[in-house]
Amino acid sequence: MISNAKLFSVGDFDFRLQHLLIIGILAIAVSTSALLRAQPAEYGFALHEFDPYFNYRATEFIVDNGYSAYLEWNDDKSWHPIGRDVSATSQVMLHLSTATLYNIFGGNSSLYDFTVMFPLVIGSLTCVVVFALVRVIGGTTAGLLAALMFAISLPILLRGMIGWYKSEPFGLFLSFIAIYLLLSAIKKNKGKISLVKLISGGVVFGLSLAAWGGNQFFLMLLAIFFIALPFFHSDRKFLFWAIPTFSISILLAVLCFERPDVKVIIFSVILPTIFMVILLITQRFSNESTRIRNSIFVLGAIVVSGIGIISSGVLSQFMSFRYMNAVNPFLSSQDPLVASVSEHMTTDLQTSFGFSSIFIIFGLIGAWLLFSNRSRDSKLSIPNHMKAFVLICGLTGIYTASAFSRLELFASIALIILGSIGLTILLQHILEKQNLIIKFIFCAVIIGLMITPMIVPEKSNWVVFGKQIPTIFNGATFYTQTTNDWTDATNWIKENTPSDSVIFSWWDYGYWIQTLGERATLADNSTLSTSQIEKIARTLLSPVDDAWKILNSSAFTDVSEHYIAVPTTLEILPSEPFSPVTGLDADYILIHIAGVRYETDSFPLYDLHGGGDETKKYWFMAIGGLAGSRFIESDGFTPNQYFQENTLLGNLIPFSILSYIDPKTMEQYPSYRNGLTAMYVKDIKFQDPNGPFMLVYASPSFSEIDSGGFNTVLIYKINHDFMG
Repeated sequence: MISNAKLFSVGDFDFRLQHLLIIGILAIAVSTSALLRAQPAEYGFALHEFDPYFNYRATEFIVDNGYSAYLEWNDDKSWHPIGRDVSATSQVMLHLSTATLYNIFGGNSSLYDFTVMFPLVIGSLTCVVVFALVRVIGGTTAGLLAALMFAISLPILLRGMIGWYKSEPFGLFLSFIAIYLLLSAIKKNKGKISLVKLISGGVVFGLSLAAWGGNQFFLMLLAIFFIALPFFHSDRKFLFWAIPTFSISILLAVLCFERPDVKVIIFSVILPTIFMVILLITQRFSNESTRIRNSIFVLGAIVVSGIGIISSGVLSQFMSFRYMNAVNPFLSSQDPLVASVSEHMTTDLQTSFGFSSIFIIFGLIGAWLLFSNRSRDSKLSIPNHMKAFVLICGLTGIYTASAFSRLELFASIALIILGSIGLTILLQHILEKQNLIIKFIFCAVIIGLMITPMIVPEKSNWVVFGKQIPTIFNGATFYTQTTNDWTDATNWIKENTPSDSVIFSWWDYGYWIQTLGERATLADNSTLSTSQIEKIARTLLSPVDDAWKILNSSAFTDVSEHYIAVPTTLEILPSEPFSPVTGLDADYILIHIAGVRYETDSFPLYDLHGGGDETKKYWFMAIGGLAGSRFIESDGFTPNQYFQENTLLGNLIPFSILSYIDPKTMEQYPSYRNGLTAMYVKDIKFQDPNGPFMLVYASPSFSEIDSGGFNTVLIYKINHDFMG
């Protein structure tokens, strides 16, 4: 389809026009991806979200202390007083690889700047890998279209923008390379070359699992693909050794790391490979008349066995609830800690369409054309096993994305592959026509459709939506203005608290406090201990005096009588290092309050509804196992009198309700009723240095008086000498 005109020769290699066109289109894809990913830099050159701060600190530890020290590192700033075994609980490959690349290519740049730029660079280069992967399946044109679609895909951009020093960009980069090597090897049996590709692909995929836990969802794709191969690949002798080689290579690579659990690979890779071998043997020893019947019988037994394994719950012993919920949508239990994270909310049709838009149409066209007579009539020859891969990729990608909004990128990957192949088939049919006008109109329509979601609607298109404010500048609130409240607050902690201080806060802020404030926390964004997080939630909702006793008691002292609630069962799992009834041993309390300030003639009024701890109180109740009706009004948000007067959090919030306003009529009421919004005035409860707690720091926006959103960080010192 691309012109094959010769331009020049270098030795035996002929450089043709098609090579120039390929390089040019790939350059456009990489450049577009980089430009879109760089948009958040408009607000400031900073790490984005929460996890990147831990990843940066872990990478810094390697650069400063070496690889051996990292592998033995117990981080004493995490999960006080137990600490965190970093190599056993984090994405080791991301830290090791980035540290190595920085030592090689870092030059005079700081490690911080290097990690800010890393996701932009690696994410943009992934366009080239996607091209290679899809080219193996559907040819050069399909590969180029896939690269262009990958460059503008919103779910992928949102989880790979500048500052997003998390696992997804590097993890996808490695997993795409691995899958490319696998498909390239099995497309044609080339003996030793295929063997090298299979071993390399397996090792790279194993490394990708150590770089990003989300790559476990690709295991579902590979497992089904392996079992399907005997039905679609004619060279069964090749499959008999090729797939086991790839699978064993994954296993050996994973054995080099503590995470993921090797049992994951046994169940998700080795077992499907064994099933595939059983199918091959069944087909080998069956005659023509019974081969299909016997194969279907064995396949049925495999499916039943798989359903039984998943339903038994055995996988949950070494796979997270998040992964199991994606694999098995019929799980009846619900984890409020998982549900409290917005990116773990169940995907709905509106969200899916917003994320994928025109890609959905392209994907549907691709699925229809690929498995219709149109594909067979096309010059594009796609082997049946490659068609099977594309179909399985589409089904598993969309299935996985339906569990959590965070996993929409898997749906996007599936739609990109399907859509690029579908558009290639269409393009071939159109270009065969003699009418130049039809050709021009078709190309213009496709280009227009790809551009449309980037410019429409005006205020919520892909470009606008991708221009995310680095979280540190708005505190992960609902507001778009940027402030220095969090950077100032963490800097205050670093400069004004003893180096051995322990900060009590909700787990959301753990990584910021550890990395920027350089102080220990009780919990952080790794959410390694549900019990510890539950204790923090219950402490915030306990009466003030009881909360003080909990915060002043050690992690080895039973203070169950002071918690407002305790678990119904006190059985402690071996994986749970924290007792659910002991103290927290903290020195300072940090809370985050956000809302809108309204300037009036007399004094400012405040609407506390911005996404800080004032909004998260519902989840404190759910995670702490407490009934919301005890603390909040019937709207599920407005705090009642008991919450304001009796709970620790209610007293830490330096505001009190003045009145209630009907937002439609702006009429004020002295008491709550449905549909009203609470309006607050400043009211600092803890100012006495002899009291249990004392406000020692408030970030700059707390003192502002002009109307607008505010994003306040408040720090209280715990008075260990308080006598009650």
